[in-house]
Amino acid sequence: MSSDSLNLFSFRGKIKVLHLTWVAFFITFFAWFNHAPLLMAIAKSLSLTPDQVKTLLILNVALTIPARIVIGMLTDKYGPRLTYSLLLAIGSVPCFIFALADNFVQAAIGRFLLGFIGAGFVVGIRMVSEWFPARQLGTAEGIYGGWGNFGSAAAAMSLPTIALFFGGDDGWRYAIGLTGAIALVYSVVYYFSVTDTPKGSTYFKPKKIGAMEVTSPGDFILLLVMKVPMYAALALLTWKLSSGVALISNLTANLIYAGLVLLYLLDAYKTYSINREVLSNSPAPVHRYKFKQVAVLNLLYFATFGSELAVVSMLPLFFSETFTLDPVKAGLLASAYAFMNLMSRPAGGLISDRWGRKPTLLILTAGLALGYFTMSMIDAEWPLYLAVAAAMACSFFVQAGEGAVFAVVPLIKRRLTGQIAGMTGAYGNVGAVFYLTVLSMVSYQVFFLVICATALLGFAALLLLEEPEGQMAEVHPDGSVSMIDVA
Repeated sequence: MSSDSLNLFSFRGKIKVLHLTWVAFFITFFAWFNHAPLLMAIAKSLSLTPDQVKTLLILNVALTIPARIVIGMLTDKYGPRLTYSLLLAIGSVPCFIFALADNFVQAAIGRFLLGFIGAGFVVGIRMVSEWFPARQLGTAEGIYGGWGNFGSAAAAMSLPTIALFFGGDDGWRYAIGLTGAIALVYSVVYYFSVTDTPKGSTYFKPKKIGAMEVTSPGDFILLLVMKVPMYAALALLTWKLSSGVALISNLTANLIYAGLVLLYLLDAYKTYSINREVLSNSPAPVHRYKFKQVAVLNLLYFATFGSELAVVSMLPLFFSETFTLDPVKAGLLASAYAFMNLMSRPAGGLISDRWGRKPTLLILTAGLALGYFTMSMIDAEWPLYLAVAAAMACSFFVQAGEGAVFAVVPLIKRRLTGQIAGMTGAYGNVGAVFYLTVLSMVSYQVFFLVICATALLGFAALLLLEEPEGQMAEVHPDGSVSMIDVA
């Protein structure tokens, strides 16, 4: 077997860490989306209105945007082993809160807090990058992301059966509570089964925690600009909760808007404090990195993972309404889009390892744009099998693109990998909020065209990406410098 091959049937060394880590990610998504296949039973049990059900869906993604930023910082500072273990353990609590809810308010609190566990993806990106060399990193990250992401589909397939097994009106409670118990147990398993780095390797940490480090004044300005869409997405969610489902009053919404502005200003000040020295005295060239690399990856993940989350949410209804199908059949056909994750993300990472990061992203982003343009033309005149095939082909480019994005993330600056992954991951959720808001105002065809247009913008931004090459420098605690291959 070549040095570039991965023996996935092994359970030793770096392969053991990869398997244990994708299972951790799988469990976070299994718990995060534990409500989706049980919504009808939950709504009946708690006497929820349609607007309240929609509110739960909004709340489920609200906290994930800031959580991914925070979890990225904690991962870089304290290591992925401790961070992932605590995330799983703490994330089990909202599962229990939701399972025990007796009314909408309690369910809403549990759902909002569960968005925290959706940040788990970020932790594993840093863990995998510590264990695999650059020539295998895209493939390993793709396997981690693709197989772990399948947790949401596994929840859809298994939790209704588990709820029926327990039976009665409370079957859904036992099913959701079980996801929390699994997360809690695995938090202990993970902590005692992995280490942050291979034996003898150094875990490089950021010099300061609280904001991302940059290495030039221009990058500082770009970082502040790239923070704006994340706060805007939270403002958009607030607007939907106030004007869309009237969960909060206009006064409360205005207070939240003011709070978001204040929080952004505080964030900007903290970022300035962390980078004050850089603004007056730039580091040596060997220690610099280009934040534009991060910005481009953010935009690409906005279009890839953002569109995936949005399309997975609407595709069953799209098939049902377009081809006059019953909801069960439409849901089964639409699930083909999500199933592609098992092979598409690893394929995107593998192609990146073999053929280069930037060329792979260019091809996949172009394919993504073409895929959504094709989906915009689907109507009742199409044969059903051809519509499903078009959705699956589009899904390949979307999810392979996600794998290719995170084949680059760990190659920018090792000690900041968690924070970079956190920001890029958060942009995926920002994209989902944006696309779902667009969907609420336009037709399905225009919705797909909007995604196509943003993918083309991502393609244009991608021309500014520089192919990772050579080495990156990291400083040991004793002051010595280590050079890490990125190609």
